[in-house]
Amino acid sequence: MADVISRQDRSTSPTRPTSLEGAAVSLVRVHNFSISLDGFATGEGQALDTPFGHAGHRLHEWMFGTRFGREMFGEPGGTEGVDHVMATRHGPGIGAEIMGAGKFGPPGWQDDPEWRGWWGDNPPFHMPTYVLTHRPRPPLEMEGGTTFHFLDAAPAEALEVARDAAAGQDVRIGGGPTMMRAFLAAGLIDQMHIVQVPILLGRGVRLWDGLEALEQQYDVEVFLSPSGVTHLTFTR
Repeated sequence: MADVISRQDRSTSPTRPTSLEGAAVSLVRVHNFSISLDGFATGEGQALDTPFGHAGHRLHEWMFGTRFGREMFGEPGGTEGVDHVMATRHGPGIGAEIMGAGKFGPPGWQDDPEWRGWWGDNPPFHMPTYVLTHRPRPPLEMEGGTTFHFLDAAPAEALEVARDAAAGQDVRIGGGPTMMRAFLAAGLIDQMHIVQVPILLGRGVRLWDGLEALEQQYDVEVFLSPSGVTHLTFTR
């Protein structure tokens, strides 16, 4: 286990690029992004009572059992092995997040002016959070330091805005799969942690479509977990 954790530390701590002036440039990171064996990151039938469609919570059960996952829900206990270690990389060094419209709400949330996201009055982001949507609205300030900003912007433009807000820290790409695929296709993601869960969904939204030979752009490492999931890290 120590060897796995040591190698994982190296794989998630790449050399930071520098600007022409010699200053470190913030990284663009993805963490704890779960997919099925057949590549689906969400199921079919996403709705208010089924945020991940017919997949339910099966893609994320690996995390709920960890100490990291239990702490998110204010519960004690949880495992402290490789799943926990990988999951804890989600937060440190992040200064802003970008997410797609499908992560912020169910289909049609843009028609509800009262919709404030899935997470209640105190969302778990605690930072500027940018929602990509073709129907932007005024910023939404929440408790705990989260402010949702709604942008109609291409990936590179959204990243520029988020980097300014991150004030030198890294920017996290929060998903879902459609917007993440757009950031990958544009070559904007520096570091990515994908969790392959041993289930078959058969339908939904895939992550990898149209990204042939993506692995050639990254150093890829694989970490097996006793829980049955496979952690993959992509680092450039």
